[in-house]
Amino acid sequence: MSVATDPQPPARTGPPASPDGGRRRVVAMTVWGVAFVAGWLGIGLPTDPAYAFLWIWAATVAWNSSRPWRSHLRFARDWVPVVLLLAVYNLSRGFADNGATPHAYELIVADRVMFGWATGGEVPTVWLQQHLYRPEVHWWDVLVSWVYFSHFVVALAAAAVLWLRDRGRWAAFMRRWGFLFATGLVTYFLYPAAPPWWAAQNGLLEEVARISTRGWKAFGMHGAGNLLNAGQIASNPVAAMPSLHTAFALFVVLFFLRQTRRRWWPLLLAYPLAMTFTLVYSGEHYVIDVLVGWAYVGMTFLVVGLAERWWAARRARRAVAEDDPEPTDPPASAEPPAVPATR
Repeated sequence: MSVATDPQPPARTGPPASPDGGRRRVVAMTVWGVAFVAGWLGIGLPTDPAYAFLWIWAATVAWNSSRPWRSHLRFARDWVPVVLLLAVYNLSRGFADNGATPHAYELIVADRVMFGWATGGEVPTVWLQQHLYRPEVHWWDVLVSWVYFSHFVVALAAAAVLWLRDRGRWAAFMRRWGFLFATGLVTYFLYPAAPPWWAAQNGLLEEVARISTRGWKAFGMHGAGNLLNAGQIASNPVAAMPSLHTAFALFVVLFFLRQTRRRWWPLLLAYPLAMTFTLVYSGEHYVIDVLVGWAYVGMTFLVVGLAERWWAARRARRAVAEDDPEPTDPPASAEPPAVPATR
């Protein structure tokens, strides 16, 4: 017997919305867009979880401005645990090294074994920067900065859309995302590992520049990466294994892949590949970090999916037991059975 783990919600009974969202929605989203650009230029891109959540929440309010405030407050209520989880994650991973020397040499060896035949014995990060990195900013540096920034908002934005459209799937998304977070954080404590730029600073590699945010200079928007740069300075330098940047990118794509037409699959799958290039080229991760991150995604879907099916089957068995109680023996009669009369 198959059991649905994420049942679809009942059809909406309210009045249908206008096809274009109405003039009120257009005005509200325009105001939100202007405010977002102003905040981007003045403060920086929203890479902090709480800051990003405020912008996403404001976007949902603008999109559904005709809804009552209790609906918008319900969104905040459901998302507070998520924001707290992200904040705890960002703070706790800073203690992952515990003062110990991080792992680096074995990651270098792994990348050289896998790709040294094609890179002249160099790790892919060093090889890519030797061929692409220049003092002046090029168009690929701009793309790298945008792809790197997308890590901080794509999963949150996808989850916000799911919350608005189907809270059942939103819950399934969050269960998997939270599990991926937790397993990554545990690994940071058990196996603190340093990225290529750290290895270069400590003499284990040739010179490696940390260039994931340099693309903003092409537009003269030095303030655009303020929060991003500050976050990099304050981030934990030993949280490289696994690469949750590429893990999140692949996770979001795989979660929506089955509901997407196959002609769009190459475009969707190009996103985690672009994130991989971005992180390896910019000195943030080794390729082995990426591969382990992808393995964590597969483990997440497998473990959480099995847990959901087990829980659904358990609830189904309990419901059947409650609806169909076992028959009980009838109570014994207090009077003795009648004895037929004899002549």
